[in-house]
Amino acid sequence: MDIAITGIGLRSVLGNLTESWQNLIQGKSGIQIQQPFPTFPPVPLAMIGNSPLSLGQIVQITVQEALEDAQLVFPLENCGVAIGSSRSCQGLWEQSARSPDQFPIDWLETLPHQGAILTARQIGTQAMVLAPMAACATGILAVSQGCELIQQGRCARVIAGAVEVPITPLTLAGFQQMGALAKTGCYPFDQQREGLVLGEGGAVFVLESLELAQKRGAKIYGTIKGWGFTCDASHVSAPAENNHSATLAIKHCLERSDLTPNDIQFIHAHGTGTQLNDRREAALIQSIFPEQVAVSSSKGATGHTLGASGALGIGLSLMALQSQILPPCVGLQDSDFDLNLVKNAQSVPINHALCLSFGFGGQNAAIALSA
Repeated sequence: MDIAITGIGLRSVLGNLTESWQNLIQGKSGIQIQQPFPTFPPVPLAMIGNSPLSLGQIVQITVQEALEDAQLVFPLENCGVAIGSSRSCQGLWEQSARSPDQFPIDWLETLPHQGAILTARQIGTQAMVLAPMAACATGILAVSQGCELIQQGRCARVIAGAVEVPITPLTLAGFQQMGALAKTGCYPFDQQREGLVLGEGGAVFVLESLELAQKRGAKIYGTIKGWGFTCDASHVSAPAENNHSATLAIKHCLERSDLTPNDIQFIHAHGTGTQLNDRREAALIQSIFPEQVAVSSSKGATGHTLGASGALGIGLSLMALQSQILPPCVGLQDSDFDLNLVKNAQSVPINHALCLSFGFGGQNAAIALSA
């Protein structure tokens, strides 16, 4: 059963869905050198405002936009929820740990499932609520779980996606200690790539059975064909060099989607701009897909939103399918790999797109979308 996407709510440093798409295809980046914490030196970041946002702010905005886009109104009592986050309310916990008197928190309102709970309250649902966490693969996992709820007959409609507000002292320090944090900007697949740039954002989708969407005359951005998930189970942060499990994730996704590698015209790569990820992902794509498949990553424009990055990738890929435009890999100047990387926006026929995400712990995710 194909699942239709009838509403999108998206926020990134580039703006809302329309603004993010227009800025992306114009090759603009929202990354700037910033110092949100006096104890941490200035670094390139993709912050939406002048100071880090809270999880609740992103959730409320994206859910509201998605419902308005799908022309739905509250309450939605029988609507499922699958909203994930890899960091959730970590920033609030860090604030409270540093200054408990100044930043007291209700720990029950800041648990990892808070994004999903806030969504359930916002739409007034009494249906199943899921809060997946799979590191940087969270966004694709959440959307896939939402599709499964519909396919299993649990509900006819689901609000699914991921949100992330990862700009915290602990997260910055952690990536810096790993040597993965960029010093000037994010340059996916470039010879001069130097690391990732943390970014805020999220994307939330209204998923419906194709039958329901067509019956109510809803606008349809595209359909979700299938997905695949595997785990390397080899290292806490580094991907397996042999790409065995990642290859299986893509093959499972294509098989379930009734597609072949030759059917895919566009791949939204994970493309973090780190030495290890880009090298591994380039080899993975080359080993499966024909050399003409177009490849791009939006992280040079939006930063790396960690658990929400796959959801942002899905949203931007749906815009590519809608407009029949390949978005550029912002930040790429001189490619380090023999891939058909998109340097400038191109108008071409796109019927099928593939989004990839790879998370800590060796988690591999792929999802196929069709116009």
